[in-house]
Amino acid sequence: MRKPIRRAIFPVAGLGTRFLPATKSMPKEMLPVVDKPLIQYAVDEAREAGIEEFIFVTGRSKSSIEDHFDHSYELEHSLEERGKTELLNMLHTVLPKVGQVSYTRQQQPLGLGHAVWCARYHVRDEPFAVLLADDLILSKPGCLRQMMDIYNDVGGNLVAVEDVPKEDTSKYGILDVISDDGTIANARGLVEKPSPEVAPSTLSIIGRYLLQPEVFSQLDLQQTGAGGEIQLTDAIAKTIGVVPFRGFRFKGKRYDCGDKLGFLEANLAFGLDREDLRAGVREVLKKYI
Repeated sequence: MRKPIRRAIFPVAGLGTRFLPATKSMPKEMLPVVDKPLIQYAVDEAREAGIEEFIFVTGRSKSSIEDHFDHSYELEHSLEERGKTELLNMLHTVLPKVGQVSYTRQQQPLGLGHAVWCARYHVRDEPFAVLLADDLILSKPGCLRQMMDIYNDVGGNLVAVEDVPKEDTSKYGILDVISDDGTIANARGLVEKPSPEVAPSTLSIIGRYLLQPEVFSQLDLQQTGAGGEIQLTDAIAKTIGVVPFRGFRFKGKRYDCGDKLGFLEANLAFGLDREDLRAGVREVLKKYI
C-alpha cells in the first residue's frame, strides 16, 4: 500500500539578496502578494493538498515567519475590542493547529538539497513534499493538490514541470525525458542548470516536489554539484532506477517571485483574480498603459 504524504518541507533560509534593501530585516518569504505573504500562499496550498505537518527550514533573521504562524495576542485583543470579528476570524484561519508546525535551522547556505536534508529527522522514513515559496502558482485546485491526485495513481518521485525557452535552461533543473503524454513525462535523468547546447530538453522543474525518503540516502553523502552547492536534483537523479521519476505539467500559471518583475506580475495577476479588487486593478492599469 502506498504511504500517504502528510509532511511538507518549506526551505526558507535564503537571504533574498535580489530584493535588498527590502529583505535586509524581513525574510523574502514574507514579501506580500496583494495582502498575504508568499509563505502563506505556500502553506495554504499544502493544507489544501492534505498536508498535516509543516516543517520550516529557517536561517538567521527569520523569526517573523515563526511569528506569522503564531498568535498575536495584542493584535487579537485590539480587534476583539473594536468588534472587527471578520478580521479576527481571518487571522485564526492562518494558524495551523497546535503541534502541526516545526522549525529547524540551516546553519550554512549550502544549497536546496542541504536545506531539505536538515529536515530529515522530522520526515523520518515517509514520503514528503517540498514547496518553494518563491514559485507562486495561480491555479484552482492548487498545484500540490493536482500533484497529489497524480501521485496517488503513480507513486515514486514526482515534480512539477513547465517548458522554458531553450536559452533559459541554465537557470533550472532539466528533465531527460523518455516519454511524454503532455501531462506526465517519464524521465531517465535530470541535469541541474545545463547550458542550452547540452540541455536534454526544455522541461524544467519548478518549486514543487513529492519525494520518497530514499532521496535522503543520497543527501547524506553531502556531495556538491552546480554552483558548489548540495543540489536536491542531483540526489533525485541518483535514485532513478530505484524510485520512478516523473514530471507533471500542472494546470495554472507560475510566477517567479524571486525575480522583481515576476513579483510585480504576481501582484497584478492575483489582484485581477480577486473579485473585490479586479475592477480597481484594471482602472489603475489603464493609467499606465
